[in-house]
Amino acid sequence: MAPSPATEPISPKAPKAQNPEPSSSKGETSSSVKPTSKVEQPLSTDELDKLLSREASALQRDVEVDRILKAFKLNPYELLGLDPTCTPADIKKRYRHLSLFIHPDKATHPRATDAFDLLKKAEAELSDQAKRDELDAVMLEARAQTLKANSLPSGTNDTDSRILALVPSFKEQIRARARDILIDEEVRRRKAIKMNLANEGLEARRKEEEVATKKRKAEEDARWEENRDQRVDSWRSFNAGKKKKKNKLNVIG
Repeated sequence: MAPSPATEPISPKAPKAQNPEPSSSKGETSSSVKPTSKVEQPLSTDELDKLLSREASALQRDVEVDRILKAFKLNPYELLGLDPTCTPADIKKRYRHLSLFIHPDKATHPRATDAFDLLKKAEAELSDQAKRDELDAVMLEARAQTLKANSLPSGTNDTDSRILALVPSFKEQIRARARDILIDEEVRRRKAIKMNLANEGLEARRKEEEVATKKRKAEEDARWEENRDQRVDSWRSFNAGKKKKKNKLNVIG
């Protein structure tokens, strides 16, 4: 048999060399990577709505403050934006709502405090039944004058078509006439106060003059009493001189 060819030993295949990952220290990484700037994200729809709502609320507060400041100060109904037919509960509710809405701690308007004080005064006047009765009487008179000016019967209802067709509106005309009445009353009130003060001033001056006259007379009486002895001595001296002169004339004669 022919000898089998000698087989050479097969060496194991060496594994393929893999590309080694570049090793880098932490220090190298931080120095080689550039920091990325933070990208501002756009506001969401909800955030925009909230922002716009806050801005709108601030604007509405300023508008309401201006309305109160421009309202007719002698009519609490105008200041509170109420109708004369409102109830005491309506007044308190309206005041509470407005006072919270335009409170100086919330409103940015520079005269929010003035508007707040006006609201407080208006609520106090309408809560005083006597003062409200006087104001209601003015409003009724203004209504009667408005009906008469428009040639309408005194019993005409507010829902009457003729009332609804008025321009300016019936309520606006009533408010305007109420202003005229209230202004006239305020002018008369101030004149009366001025006259009373003038009368009080005249009375005060009269009393002062009376006191001064009495004081002056008392001082004159006191001086008269103080000079009594001096006057008596002067009179005695004068009489004595007259007697001596008479006796001297008799001797010569």
